Amino acid sequence: MTPGPRRTRVLVCEDSKTFATALTRTLEHGGEIEVIGVRTSAEAAITDLQKLAPDLITMDIELPGMSGLEAVEHIMSVRPTPILVLSSHVASDSKMSAAALAAGALDAVAKSDLSLTAPDGVAAVAFRRRVLVLSRARVIRHPRARLVRKGGRSSAVAPIREGTVVGICASTGGPQALLTVLSALPATYPIPILVVQHIAAGFTDGLAQWLDGVVPLPVRVAADGAPLEPGVTVAAEGAHLVLDGARLALDRITPAGLHRPSADVLLRSIAAGAGAAGVAVVLTGMGRDGAAGLGEVERAGGLTIAQDEATSAVFGMPKEAAKHGARLVLPVEEIAAALAAVTLGQRKKPQ
Repeated sequence: MTPGPRRTRVLVCEDSKTFATALTRTLEHGGEIEVIGVRTSAEAAITDLQKLAPDLITMDIELPGMSGLEAVEHIMSVRPTPILVLSSHVASDSKMSAAALAAGALDAVAKSDLSLTAPDGVAAVAFRRRVLVLSRARVIRHPRARLVRKGGRSSAVAPIREGTVVGICASTGGPQALLTVLSALPATYPIPILVVQHIAAGFTDGLAQWLDGVVPLPVRVAADGAPLEPGVTVAAEGAHLVLDGARLALDRITPAGLHRPSADVLLRSIAAGAGAAGVAVVLTGMGRDGAAGLGEVERAGGLTIAQDEATSAVFGMPKEAAKHGARLVLPVEEIAAALAAVTLGQRKKPQ
C-alpha cells in the first residue's frame, strides 16, 4: 500500500481548551494538516519541541508563565521553527505581536479574524493555505542570537551616490528584516525612509510603535499631507503611501493587485518624484509586490536593492525584484551599509 502524502505537522500552543479544540478542528479539516500536540504553556511547548519536530507552531501571545513573545525569542534562538502568532486583543497585543514578528515569528493573526465555526468555509480554507505556505518558509535565528555571517563582505559594493528618499517594502518575515536594517542606521541618518509592510489588519500601529522604541531613528505611521522628513514612515493600514512632491499622500481608493498598501504604488511614486535620487529596497516576502515598482526606480536611474535568498524567510518578492533589475542583491545585514553609503541630495523641483 502506497503511503499518502506527508501531512504538515502543527504544534498548537494555546491555554484556552475551547479555542484549541476549534483551531485543531479547522486546521485538520481536509487532511493536509495534522495537529501533533496542544500545549497550554510556552514552557511545555519548548520542552517537547525537539521530540515533536513540528513544521509550524501556532503561538498564543498571552500565556500563563512565559509569554508568547519570550517563547518566540527562545525558540528562534535554539531551534528556529516557523511560528504563527495568534493575538486575542489586537489593540493591546499589537506591540507585543510586533516584537514577536521582529523576533522571528513569520506572521500574526487576530483570533477574532479566524473563522473556526465553519471549517469548510472560504476563510478557513484561506487560513489553512496560509499555514501550509508558512510551514515551508525558511526561518533564521533571532537577531540577538544570530551568529556572525560567514564569508566576509559582499562582493557587490554599493555605489556612492546622492539620494532624497528610500522606499523599503516587505511581507512575510519583514518585521525581522526591517529590524535588522533599521537598527544598523544611526539616529542622524538624513534621508527619509518610507516603508510598506504587508501585515494583518490591526497590527500596523503596534509595529510602528514597537520599532520606534527599539531602533535609533524615529518611526511613525504615515499621515495624509505630512511632510517628507528624516526618520521612518510606515504606510498606514488600508492606504497606499504615495510620495507627492515634498509631502506624503494616502490613497485609500486606488486598487493595486492584492495589497493596500502596495509596494508597487510606493516605489512607482518614488521613481516619478525622485528619479535618480530614489532608492528602492525589496525585502523578504511572498508574491511579487514591489518588483515592478523597483524596476521603475532602476530605469529612472535610482539605486535598487533586493534581499538575497539565503537571508530571506520567503524569497518571493526579492526574487521578482532581482528579475526586474535590482542593482544589488545583498544579505539583509549588509543592506544598511549600502543605504549608509547614500548621501543626502537635493530634491527635484516641481515641473
